[in-house]
Amino acid sequence: MKKISLITLILTLAVFVGCKEDKKKMDTEKTVAETSKKVKLNLEPKSGSDVSGSAVFTETNGVVEFTAMLSGLEPGTHAIHIHEKADCSSDDGKSTGGHWNPTGSSHGKWGSPDGFHKGDIGNLTADENGKATVTLKTDLWCIGCQDDTKNVVGKAIIVHSGEDDFTTQPTGAAGGRISCGGIIR
Repeated sequence: MKKISLITLILTLAVFVGCKEDKKKMDTEKTVAETSKKVKLNLEPKSGSDVSGSAVFTETNGVVEFTAMLSGLEPGTHAIHIHEKADCSSDDGKSTGGHWNPTGSSHGKWGSPDGFHKGDIGNLTADENGKATVTLKTDLWCIGCQDDTKNVVGKAIIVHSGEDDFTTQPTGAAGGRISCGGIIR
């Protein structure tokens, strides 16, 4: 009888310890999920182009990392911006509105002390195969937060046919819109 009681006690302790470890693991996973947010989107051709790709926004501890990977570009430099609306319904991409500029700043190069739109990501360079990647990290954006001057959700990524000159107001003279993807959660 003592052996059965001892075995029962050992099994009960083993189950209790195992459950406690599972709870600790679940709490850790929940904490990571609460501090990290992610939005993935596809970039679709516009204006008769073949430019497509994908983009990912990942926010961890108040810093957003943005990465876009594109193909079908003409070799050379192309502008990439965040625009006002996540509406890529028009053939020319103009349904997205203008550059996202919630603070009313002048158009410019990202990080310029002279000012820049929150949507002024900048330029990317396509290789001889028409492929390009761009990455940016910032605490000036957020994913789904309540701050309208930082929240990228509900906006769109636009890739342009030309290069952003960082000077011409309000667009950078970047040319037609050749790829579009809505930032939707």
